[in-house]
Amino acid sequence: MKEIGSGKAYEGRKDLGNNQPGDGKLFKGRGPIQLTGRANYAAAGKDLDLDLVNNPELVETPEVGFRTSVWFWNKRQLNKLANRNTLKDFRKITKKINGGNNGSADREKYWKQASKVFKEQKEEEELEL
Repeated sequence: MKEIGSGKAYEGRKDLGNNQPGDGKLFKGRGPIQLTGRANYAAAGKDLDLDLVNNPELVETPEVGFRTSVWFWNKRQLNKLANRNTLKDFRKITKKINGGNNGSADREKYWKQASKVFKEQKEEEELEL
């Protein structure tokens, strides 16, 4: 999985650790969680014992992409928010992952649909007990 955009928008983004020409394109979003920025690639690579700075395309593979996504989720302790299962906390998670609010209307729509399904499933399981 690779971001459709060119990565130009990330060029020179010091908050992402993009401090060299070409970093925006090189370290654009990849993997299910869209790992972005030299700093995230370097930190994930260090913790996962992978050279992601010199081989960022590895994050496009299912194995490494999911490993970096789990790494990102755990590093930011997102389970604490996810376990609360509120729209407010879902928005916090989105902000921590995305850094902004673009696409939030679609994400919230899908969150509401998923929450409804899980609530119905839980109620069915409780009736079976």
